[in-house]
Amino acid sequence: QVQLVESGGGLVQPGGSLRLSCAASGRSLSSHVMGWFRQAPGKEREFVARISWNDGSTYYADSVKGRFTISRDNAKNTVDLQMNSLKPEDTALYICACSMNRIIRWYAWGQGTQVTVSS
Repeated sequence: QVQLVESGGGLVQPGGSLRLSCAASGRSLSSHVMGWFRQAPGKEREFVARISWNDGSTYYADSVKGRFTISRDNAKNTVDLQMNSLKPEDTALYICACSMNRIIRWYAWGQGTQVTVSS
């Protein structure tokens, strides 16, 4: 099992940028996949991006392609989400999750960090 703690959320203007970080502890992330999800009030939880810990391969939701970048730091056991060109519709609670890489099953979740995009 992995414990996940997110940080970096806040209030930002439309068109601005924000960098989120997820710190993992409890076990090695080898053979795992790390992902970011978001949950806005009144909406379903939405997949944002994921990254394979072993080879760094990434996958993004269409809604954030070209604007968001997910990355990992093997030495620090952290996964970041760089968010650029933010839009009001990006406003949500952003949640970090962990899965095994053989089959995607999100078994560990962080508490989330709030991102609000507003003028």
